[in-house]
Amino acid sequence: MPEDVNAGSRPYRSPRRAAQAAATRHAVLAAARELLGEAGYAGTTVAAIARRADVAVDTVYASVGRKPEVLRQLVETALSGTDETVPAAQRDYVRRIREATTAGGKIAIYAGAIAGIQQRLAPVFLALRDAAARDATTASLWREISERRARNMREFAADLRATGELRDDLTDDEVADVLWSMNAAEYWVLLVEERGWTPARFAAWIEDAWTRLLLARLDLPGCSA
Repeated sequence: MPEDVNAGSRPYRSPRRAAQAAATRHAVLAAARELLGEAGYAGTTVAAIARRADVAVDTVYASVGRKPEVLRQLVETALSGTDETVPAAQRDYVRRIREATTAGGKIAIYAGAIAGIQQRLAPVFLALRDAAARDATTASLWREISERRARNMREFAADLRATGELRDDLTDDEVADVLWSMNAAEYWVLLVEERGWTPARFAAWIEDAWTRLLLARLDLPGCSA
């Protein structure tokens, strides 16, 4: 009997083959991530990824895809913290934000999540931004991901608004714009890479800043209610 077929109508899924495929995908993505940091998008070829991952070029195509798809998967996996794409609503930190009952609690969870995500995402996201200036395919991907970020921040702003704790003089779009600008890879690079902040300090800073900027009532030293 062939390994991938059983006596029934459903194909047999070999755990060994699945594990091998997952390991190959992990190696390809890790190699691509390293090369992007070293050579940028233009200097990272599929052949170079294959050599770094110790696989054939066709294996890169089969396990992940062509170079634009490799870049997309690097963004998606940086967001998920795994080797697979995970929709935003299914990510652990998003679930915890939705379950939190106060705006301060939601902000604290998200600030901590950003500090973890940007350590993985910032180099990839900036490579995507730079590539988008020269390549139509990556420009389309850049627009897609940027627009998705903006939508997600509007949803987060609405979630914060539902607690009744946001300032009345700010619209949800204004709240979303503040969140969008301060959770950006560029902002992370300025403070963490350029000014030497630790990820923990960055998380504490944006939690404090968003609390002071966005919430109507503050129980903080130096701030009036």
